[in-house]
Amino acid sequence: MTPTAWGVVLGASCGTGLLLVLDRIVAARRTPFEVRVLPYLRDLPQLESTRPATIPTNAAAGVFGPSLRAAANGVERVLGGSASIRRRLERADLELTVHDFRVQQVVWGLVAFLAAAVPSLLVSLRAPDRAIPLLLCCLAAFASGVLLRENRLTSQVTQRERRVLEEFPTVAELLALAVAAGESPVGALDRVVRRTHGELSSDLRRVLAEVRTGTPVARAFDDLAARTGLPVVARFAEGLAIAVERGTPLADVLHAQAADVREAGRRALIEAGARKEVLMMVPVVFLVLPVTVVFAFWPGLVGLQLVTP
Repeated sequence: MTPTAWGVVLGASCGTGLLLVLDRIVAARRTPFEVRVLPYLRDLPQLESTRPATIPTNAAAGVFGPSLRAAANGVERVLGGSASIRRRLERADLELTVHDFRVQQVVWGLVAFLAAAVPSLLVSLRAPDRAIPLLLCCLAAFASGVLLRENRLTSQVTQRERRVLEEFPTVAELLALAVAAGESPVGALDRVVRRTHGELSSDLRRVLAEVRTGTPVARAFDDLAARTGLPVVARFAEGLAIAVERGTPLADVLHAQAADVREAGRRALIEAGARKEVLMMVPVVFLVLPVTVVFAFWPGLVGLQLVTP
């Protein structure tokens, strides 16, 4: 690199460092909004506890933390949909708040931005007239990184729900056997949770914890039905709640639900096999059939060329 290019890189680094220091100084001197309004809200009942401010554990968190949080707030204002994000975080069983997820989106966007900025900087040093299009490409990479984190969350939800569906028939059968053996619903739930491991077991473990802290059994299962995104699990929780409230035979309900899930899985497997059968015709039609036609007609074509004067 030329001395001019090195000067540009060093100047940009020093300028970025000074901007980060000034931003940290301004953020430290600015009084947060919640601190300013707290004296006027002390006498009001606290419906839910606010999350305490995270204390930086290293220098990087202390320097870049305020900037990342400000950028996360900007992403939230631009994209919105905090209710949908919160819902998907619950379905994916991730111990994250919406703000933490927005911070992760900013980090993914910055990584994509840097991955695009390094070659763009090298190209712009050789061709300065292409700097603006390359800057637009870097901004597009940042937006792609932000959206990619949201798509990753959706895939996490899908993978977890697939595992829940795979575990559901076994867990339902175990609950039915425990109830049929004379266990109470809470005792059967405790026995199954202690002997199983998986995504559905973690949801039932949460229900059991709510029941042990004083929540009625029917309400705990209603909350599970509201949290889950699977209709099968929602029907399972609602069936358990109704059975506990009205005293209906619980073992028969669980056996029927497990049979329904197994039947639905069998139908899905048959449908997947039908789709794969159509896809298997692609190599046959486009690879095997042309080769067969060539082998059939090639000797005749060679024979015609040999006998033609």
